Amino acid sequence: MNGPNPETQMQFLFALRSKGVTDESVLLAMENIDRGLFVRGLFSERAYEDVPLPISCGQTISQPSIVGVMTQALQISPRDTVLEVGTGSGYQAAILARLARRVYTIDRHARLVSEAREVFNKLQLSNLTSLVGDGSFGLPEQGPFDRIVVTAAAEDPPGPLLTQLKVGGIMVVPVGQSDHVQTLIRVHKTANGFEYDELSPVRFVPLLEGLGKDT
Repeated sequence: MNGPNPETQMQFLFALRSKGVTDESVLLAMENIDRGLFVRGLFSERAYEDVPLPISCGQTISQPSIVGVMTQALQISPRDTVLEVGTGSGYQAAILARLARRVYTIDRHARLVSEAREVFNKLQLSNLTSLVGDGSFGLPEQGPFDRIVVTAAAEDPPGPLLTQLKVGGIMVVPVGQSDHVQTLIRVHKTANGFEYDELSPVRFVPLLEGLGKDT
């Protein structure tokens, strides 16, 4: 795949800007990571639309504007180490890898991690490590992290992940008890505790414990 044509690329970036993605480094990373590489089969022709699309294991690839908003909210610097919980297609992890010094991404579905690794290798993202595991417990052996992003909804920001966030760090996570009412939250960890910002309403699959059954 050669990526989108210039007109499609322009429309793609315009859609991101119109939904509030204005950080130039995030836009550049999203311009340089071809979403089409992460969408397979019937839906590949819709890769550059601002919509979520189905992927393996009953999961979805988030719509690009949500990926952009979440990435922008992390305020990543080139020296940061980032943990992503929920690799999914691998699209967001690839974008994070263009912005951070080191990215760890973890998913409960071995098939998703395997498929994502194929694309990571194609893109030669040497600062990105993908792992199969229960992301709700984070990755303590690699922590603490400067930034953590969770791509599944929890009732509250998960305690193990808050513990693995550095003081001064930021976590972005969708929270909510129902798949109809969720809010994207940004958590700042300070020396005195946590500060919370509500960013926008969202809809994500729930954050589940344990390993997934791959189908």
